Amino acid sequence: MIMAIDDREGFAAFLLRLRGRGTAPKALIAAFEATPRRGFLSAQFHSIAWSDGMLPIECGEAIEGADLQAAVIAALAIEPGNRVLEIGTGSGYTAAVMSRLAARIVTVDRYKTLIELAKQRFEALGISNVIARQADASNGLPNEGPFDRILAWAAFDSLPRFLLDQLSSGGIVIAPIGPEEGEQVLAKLTKVAVVSSARTSAWSGCSRSCAASPRSFSGRPRPRQNFLQCFKKIFVGF
Repeated sequence: MIMAIDDREGFAAFLLRLRGRGTAPKALIAAFEATPRRGFLSAQFHSIAWSDGMLPIECGEAIEGADLQAAVIAALAIEPGNRVLEIGTGSGYTAAVMSRLAARIVTVDRYKTLIELAKQRFEALGISNVIARQADASNGLPNEGPFDRILAWAAFDSLPRFLLDQLSSGGIVIAPIGPEEGEQVLAKLTKVAVVSSARTSAWSGCSRSCAASPRSFSGRPRPRQNFLQCFKKIFVGF
C-alpha cells in the first residue's frame, strides 16, 4: 500500500526513533510498514498517526503511541508459528501488526464496538489470521491455551501468574503491574520449564501517565497523557 507523502514522513521519523532506541528489527519494521496506521484512527489524527503520543479512539479509549507499541512487540520476540493472545483489542492496530509476525492472534476486548470496528479493519486489509471477539479476559482465556505469547494492556495489581499457566514452555507475557492510582511497571515474564520468572525486563512510567481508569481487566487502560513523556526503560537481564 502506497503511503501519502506526510504519512511517509511520519513513518520515517518513527523509524529514526526506533533505531535510536535500538528496537528496529527488520521483520518488525516490515510489519509496521505493511500496516497503515491511519486506517485505525479518525481522520483528524491522520497527520500525527506515527507520533509517540497516545491518541483517542472510540469508546473513550486510546491507541498507544507507535513507539510504545513497537517496543512492546519487539520485547515479545514473536516467532513465525507463534499463537498470541492480546487482552485489550482497542483499535486493533497492535493485533494487525502482530499478525504479520505470528501464525495466529486471538484478541479480546470488553467493548463490542471496538471489536466490530477492528474486524472491519482486519477484513479491509485482508488479514485472516486474527480472531477478534468481545470477552471478559480478566483471567485470560484458560480454556483456549496454551499460547506462545500473551500481551495484556490492562493493569494487574500483582504479577498475573495465572497467565503463565496459559503459556507454552518458553512463552512470554507482557502486562502492566501496579496500583490504579500509582506507578505501574510494564513487566515481561518468561515461562521456563516448570519455573516462572519475571526477571527479564520491566518498563516504568510516572503515575499520571500509567494509571488506568476504573474498569474490568478485560478492558484497556485509559491513559491520562502520553506514556512516553515519562517513559524510562529499565534493563534487568533483558
